[in-house]
Amino acid sequence: MRQLRVGLIGAGFMGKAHSMAYASMPMFFWPAPAIPVRAVIAEATEELAAEGAARFGFESSTGDWRRVIDDPTIDIVDIATPNHLHPEMAIAAAEAGKHIICEKPLARTAAEAKTMLDAVQKAGVVNMVAFNYRRTPAIALAKKYIEEGAIGEIVNFRGTYLQDWSADPESPLSWRFQKEIAGSGAIGDIGTHVVDLARYLAGEITAVNGLARTIVPERPKQSGGRDALGTSRSGGELGPVDVDDEMLTMVRFANGAVGSIEATRNGYGRNNFITVEVHGTRGSLYFNYERRDELQVCFADDPGDRRGFRTVYTGPAHPYGEGLWPIPALGIGYGETKIIEAYDLVKCIVEGTEADPNFHDGWRISLIADAILASSESGNWITIDG
Repeated sequence: MRQLRVGLIGAGFMGKAHSMAYASMPMFFWPAPAIPVRAVIAEATEELAAEGAARFGFESSTGDWRRVIDDPTIDIVDIATPNHLHPEMAIAAAEAGKHIICEKPLARTAAEAKTMLDAVQKAGVVNMVAFNYRRTPAIALAKKYIEEGAIGEIVNFRGTYLQDWSADPESPLSWRFQKEIAGSGAIGDIGTHVVDLARYLAGEITAVNGLARTIVPERPKQSGGRDALGTSRSGGELGPVDVDDEMLTMVRFANGAVGSIEATRNGYGRNNFITVEVHGTRGSLYFNYERRDELQVCFADDPGDRRGFRTVYTGPAHPYGEGLWPIPALGIGYGETKIIEAYDLVKCIVEGTEADPNFHDGWRISLIADAILASSESGNWITIDG
């Protein structure tokens, strides 16, 4: 069976998730389109890289990410680093003829994302942005219902991504709170996930009218090189937060639908609360990521005395069901969404097809993120150009 050698840049939380996906994908989707081989992992230092290789099962490690790009045996470059590093790494990988998967958001700004898009289009390599939540089987099932016309024409979309990991003002000043590294805060970090789901389910977004604000203006500076993700109270010297903690935006879609998107990292009691509600002329769909196996559906054709939301538990009869678990509601987790992502990436490379979402989608989402920030500053509706 064909093998594809993977070079992973970044041995943090996302490096762990991607490594697990490469190892597990052939176990879930067999026969696999190809076997991902965990070949080399890069980190900021040789020591961190060696630790990552031992922990995540890579053949070798390096403290210089350029060695991953320059290795002629590497087929896939996987970028799981802070946002400010994405453009240089992705452009170098494209110029070396490597297929690329890059964590979201694609870049700090749409202008940066466009340079990455131009590079992969010129090189003709498969490229993917890791918006993995769209690969939750219940979301893919919602997409199937929409494409089949089961809820008619979409008239409204509502989406949220609410977390509380940074609600404590004593949580560390992660790179995610620094504009120079992250680009934006809740908008880029989690809001873009909902923007991706909105585009996936309801269509292209053409205009936004948003609000964004910073709730905690200073945080204790983080010690050590690993992103603490708000899991500890660090104390010590304070540093400024110069990105948004929370955003809310109205949206217009190309098909005439309207909607809203909300994202916050300061909602006590909300852990990873991603919700999507889509209303159509013939029915409605509702999904809550904290109940990943369930899709709530209501169809207008149901008799009046039986009309209301019912629960469909995803399983073998639904998207990706043939590769996951044999009984509906047996349990889908975050890891499975990454396994499906790895499967789709490898399949596209083997078949020579375009990945989805790709760098063009990542660029469009960056345009929307930029527009939300611009709208918050001006107070006006912003049309999405490009």
